[in-house]
Amino acid sequence: MESAYDTVTAALADELLDQLKNSTPAFFERVVVELLVAMGYGGSIEDAGRAIGKSGDGGIDGIIKEDKLGLDIVVVQAKCWESNTVGRPDVQAFAGSMEPFRARKGVFITTSSFSKNAQDYIEKIERKIVLIDGTRLANLMIEHGVGVSTYRTYELKKIDAAYFED
Repeated sequence: MESAYDTVTAALADELLDQLKNSTPAFFERVVVELLVAMGYGGSIEDAGRAIGKSGDGGIDGIIKEDKLGLDIVVVQAKCWESNTVGRPDVQAFAGSMEPFRARKGVFITTSSFSKNAQDYIEKIERKIVLIDGTRLANLMIEHGVGVSTYRTYELKKIDAAYFED
């Protein structure tokens, strides 16, 4: 059962990524903010975060409160790329774009993947940046119920040993 579940979930993740790659940049940025809210950042979607990406956005596609009180913000960069790998220059530019927002934390999300140089770069800088590639993005969407719905549930039963004790 577990193996079948893993197979179905992997196929769903692939389907989700295909849907995202065929979406508009504005839709993708909205999905990213909705996912972060579903993961517990900020509270409700109305006051927790907003997608701000547009031409000339300064490299920031979304801003989300780190907690319900909004004591700190997390800035978001979202790249909906078919297959291009996000490299160090893109991540470095994102790190620089955080300064006008006085943000110390950021999340860079892509439908593709990150180069080794990009991953190494975030380990060396003071700002905390989390990189989320397409596979992890799809799995987080499934885990937090964004863009998916439950259509069937199965219950597994086992013997209740306490029931049979005298």
